[in-house]
Parts: sequence; C-alpha cells; structure tokens
Amino acid sequence: MDQRVKPAPHEIRRARADNPKARERDLAAELGISEAELVAAHCGDGVVRVEPRVNDLLTGLDAVGEVMALTRNESAVHEKIGAYDKVVPGAHNAMVLGENIDLRIFPKVWAHGFAVEKRDDGDIRRSLQFFDAAGDAVHKVHLRPASNLYAYQKLVAGLESSNQEPTVSIAGLADDDAETPGAPANVDDLRDRWSRLTDVHQFFGMLKALKLSRRQAVRMVGQDYAWLLDSDAVSAMFHHAATDAMPIMCFVGNRGCIQIHSGPVKSIKPMGPWINVMDETFHLHLRTDHIHEVWAVRKPTKDGHVTSLEAYGADGKMIIQFFGKRHEGEGERDDWRFLAENLPRIPSPTAA
Repeated sequence: MDQRVKPAPHEIRRARADNPKARERDLAAELGISEAELVAAHCGDGVVRVEPRVNDLLTGLDAVGEVMALTRNESAVHEKIGAYDKVVPGAHNAMVLGENIDLRIFPKVWAHGFAVEKRDDGDIRRSLQFFDAAGDAVHKVHLRPASNLYAYQKLVAGLESSNQEPTVSIAGLADDDAETPGAPANVDDLRDRWSRLTDVHQFFGMLKALKLSRRQAVRMVGQDYAWLLDSDAVSAMFHHAATDAMPIMCFVGNRGCIQIHSGPVKSIKPMGPWINVMDETFHLHLRTDHIHEVWAVRKPTKDGHVTSLEAYGADGKMIIQFFGKRHEGEGERDDWRFLAENLPRIPSPTAA
C-alpha cells in the first residue's frame, strides 16, 4: 500500500462509477487502498456490512444451495461451483468437505465481511465477500441462478452488522511465511524429522519447530525428498492430466482459506501469461509469469510416500500446490507419481 492520502468514501464511489468494468482488486490498487476499503465505501449503496462469523456463515450457506466459491491469492484464482455441505465448524479451524466445495478455513483471520449486490445489464449479481485485517480478500461466495435467494437473504439478515459506516480500519499483518535469513535449522535434523513423517498434515508442525519456511525446507532437504523442476512443469502437468483424464488435487490458498479441487481437469486454455482451467464446476486462473520456482516434493506417510508439485513466487510464498487424487488410507496413484517424477528437472539452487 502506498503512502499517499487515501480517498474519502465518496471519492472511491466516484472512481468505481467512472470505471465500472475495472476489477475491484485492480481499482483498489490504483487508488492506493485495500479491496475491503473499496467495498466498504459502498455501504448503503448495494453493500451491507456483515459480521464475519464464519461458523454461522458456513452452516447457513447449506440452505442457499448451489453457489460459486472463490479463493485467491496474488497469483491464482480458484473457483468451484457446488454447495456448502458437510460443514465441520471450529473456532481455530473450520472445514467444508462437500463433493465440489472443499475448504480449510482459519476463522480468526476473517476480519471484515460484506453482502454485495451489483447491477449488471439488468441483472443483479449477489455475493458475500470476506477480508482479513489488512483488507485482502480471503473468500467470496457468488450466488448462481439456482441459488435459494430467500435462504441467502435470511442468512444476510442474521449476519448484518450494526456498523454500516462506509469505512473500515485496516491493520498491517505479520508475514507468517517470511523467510528467516540464516535460519538455525540443521540439515541433518530436518532430514531426520522429514524421514519420520507419517502424515502430510505433520509437515507444518515440523516447519514451525525448525523455524523454516516451506521453500527453505524444500531447498535444504536434498533431492531424494525435493527436486527443482522446469518453470513450465505446471503447464505440462495440466496438459498430461487432461489428456490422460488423471484426477488431481489442486490447492490454492491465502492466510484465511485454502480451497481444493479434487478430480479430473479437461479444458486447459492458456491466454497470455495465464493458464486457465475452464471446466463445468471448476475454474482456475493462474499467472504463470509469477511462478519463480516449481518443486516436486516427496513426503513419507503411513501409506507410502506422496508427491506434490509446488509453485512458489519470487517472495518465497507458495502460489499453488498439486497432488494426485487420493483418500486417507490409500497409496499414491501410480500415474501421478510417474508424471511428477518425469517432468523436466533443473539443477537445484543452494539452500537459502
């Protein structure tokens, strides 16, 4: 965020009116504000502030039926069409485990929420939009023609905030993924802990104990566990998976939400720097020019090792992650493992 004086709500609304086709994220950046501030400026004008009570939201969305769930970061947008069913509430971690909408949510990160109505050529497009304390989007829910409008309106009324001011307080956030220069981790300790993993969900705890970022760990651990791939590896993987009808898992996340696609991918459409998946219930938009490194990563589990593809930006943060589709208690798919192990490799950099 730049240091210029931020525009007042009426100036933000005027800028929006003057640029009706601009994406919210792009217009906010141009104005030197967060996306949450851009949306908040329209409170009372098609926007209602709602409380980010995540568990009430998730349980209420079940009755709304078919919607589109959107989770993004700076470089990837992940969209899934389906219903919010099989909700598992939680104060620290909440989950949606539906057939199409599959989410891992960290409710404490959700700081601001809005119900948004936008007129578009005579139609009204409705969405729920949630942001972190810095004003960055963590998750959005877009209504579809098949959505239950009555259930949606009832949900919004139940979450409506008493504060409908057209401004939000924005706070800076500590960078949880920041790479620590000269991290004290010992390579032998890292390799020992890595070798004793029995579940991929233990990986984060290992990183925390060693004070390592994910990318620092994959750079340090050695090529029997992690190896660097050619920058086109993600595109190549998509085309192979589509050609072979191979079911994959695709994870895109930010600090407040991780969204997962499990299943085949069919319609792969490159466009400029973007690679797009345009399937019936799954859309993905990935900025390949933001990918700085792609790693294949092998983690031991009680069911045998599993292999992921992980793309990182220049800042060391993971943009997107892929696995072969599998369920707990199953071994890794042979076709996925073969693909991951045979994508073009390049020499690994020294550990950072």
